[in-house]
Amino acid sequence: MSEDAPSPAPLSDDDLRETLDLLATAVASISDRVDDQTRVLDRVNKTATEARSAAFAAQKQTDPERYGEIVGATIDGRIGDTLDRVGQMAGDLLRASSHTQEVLRKAEDARSDTMRQLWEREQKLDRFKSRLPWFGLGAVVLALVLTVTLPRFLASNASTCAVLGASWTTTTTGVDACVFYQR
Repeated sequence: MSEDAPSPAPLSDDDLRETLDLLATAVASISDRVDDQTRVLDRVNKTATEARSAAFAAQKQTDPERYGEIVGATIDGRIGDTLDRVGQMAGDLLRASSHTQEVLRKAEDARSDTMRQLWEREQKLDRFKSRLPWFGLGAVVLALVLTVTLPRFLASNASTCAVLGASWTTTTTGVDACVFYQR
């Protein structure tokens, strides 16, 4: 303090008490305000921490590489089984198609064999038809020959003569003959 300035007069006890009360009230008010400010700062700090956490979470959510991994894992999880089943069905269809082609090839071979056999039978039938008149002529000639020779052959034996209903006798010249008598 400067030496030229007069020093203030000492305060009375009542003034001093009143000043102390005012100072205590001011300090209490300042303390309350500081406490309120501390609470506000704590809330701001908490909000800033939450905002920072949300920002980090949003950064992770919007990270293309991480998002791609999540999408890939989701697709693998949900579509992977379906794709496996589709692949298996494609393999099954391929095997069934191969089997069907093999069966159709065998059926075509069997059809060709059947058609060839049918053609061969028709050829045999045509050859038989062309020879049929000769067989008929041969049968007629055979019937004529048998008509002439069979009775003579049958009549030359005693047992067949009896089967024919005739009698076996000896003629006056001494020749055996099969004779039919009228009754």
